Amino acid sequence: MIENDTVRLLRECDAGIRMGLDSINEVIDRVKGDALRETLSRCREEHESLANEVRGLLDEYHDGGKKPNPVAKSMSWIKTNVEMTFDRSDETIASLMTDGCNMGVKSLSRYLNQYAAADERSKALCRRLIDAESNAAISMRGEL
Repeated sequence: MIENDTVRLLRECDAGIRMGLDSINEVIDRVKGDALRETLSRCREEHESLANEVRGLLDEYHDGGKKPNPVAKSMSWIKTNVEMTFDRSDETIASLMTDGCNMGVKSLSRYLNQYAAADERSKALCRRLIDAESNAAISMRGEL
């Protein structure tokens, strides 16, 4: 049971990180202000580092990870592009990213509870990812 919950938790972390990185890459070139661009760059670096750790643990279990849900990814892309069509401001980007971070915190917290039998390394990594998402949301609020 521990191995199953561990792999499942790591897969969800992997999918969440990929979704976050896709979202950052979708908007970072549209950012006008240096402060928001720097915040997004730091978030991207932190997510890339966490992604490497998650993939390292998944490799130990001979698992390829999990791609983000295609429906969720499509909905995120549509929302981003529709909102950016009407308002291309940094405030819109910060708002979209804050919403995404908050959804990430909620989803990852649910998975952390759902896969309670996961090993401690994986749970600690998931908590770090939750903290990164939460801190990113707080940082972006300064741009709203």
